[in-house]
Amino acid sequence: MKTLKMLEVKNLHVTIDNIEILKGVNFSLNSGEIHAIMGPNGSGKSTFSKILAGHPSYKITSGEILYNGENICDFDPDIRAHKGIFLAFQYPVEIPGVNNEDFLRLAYNSRQKALQQNELEPLKFLEVLVEKLKLVNLDPIFLSRNVNEGFSGGEKKRNEILQFALLNSELGILDEMDSGLDIDALKTISEAVNLLKTKDKSIILITHYKRLLEYIKPDFIHVMMNGKIIKTGDITLANLLEKNGYEWLN
Repeated sequence: MKTLKMLEVKNLHVTIDNIEILKGVNFSLNSGEIHAIMGPNGSGKSTFSKILAGHPSYKITSGEILYNGENICDFDPDIRAHKGIFLAFQYPVEIPGVNNEDFLRLAYNSRQKALQQNELEPLKFLEVLVEKLKLVNLDPIFLSRNVNEGFSGGEKKRNEILQFALLNSELGILDEMDSGLDIDALKTISEAVNLLKTKDKSIILITHYKRLLEYIKPDFIHVMMNGKIIKTGDITLANLLEKNGYEWLN
């Protein structure tokens, strides 16, 4: 069976405020794969994740981002989301005055509409949502609260994975989802991510630490430094990084 290439990034250069952050990134991933991107602070990992999702503050100066064969460099974030790209933020924002259930339903129906599928009225949507809540072990009481307002770090991250599950996005970009989590929260979220993986769904993990990769097993590990991916390997590469740091790669 032929493996389908979901994402291909070619010689990507990106600036913000006229400062070059990404300096020729090349990266590809197939359907059904999990890739981890590691690197020191300031290496460009989070910038890369934001660029894939279409963050408007960054400017692509050259290169291509091909998603399912289509160049999406000029697509707005909502169009990319409708096409199946999801970004889970390292620091999920609080949205005062916006009910979590309403927010999730609007996001869900927005993608349903873009895919020319039926939108769900509140009661039908709640049936779908309750099943997804079980996946991430999130109490239904959080649905009545404002988006991420007063949530712990673990609850915010679970809420992000809930969105990923609910939207059924094909590409999940998880930016340092292990940041600030205790071991129990990390296990719960990792279990949910592992359950979401299918032959048609791919995941990019942005992380500093090997710990996350003990729970979510990547097919490939990439090291980003100074705005480029400089090395690719398997889990043994993460072991070397944990033992020796990043200096030996310079």
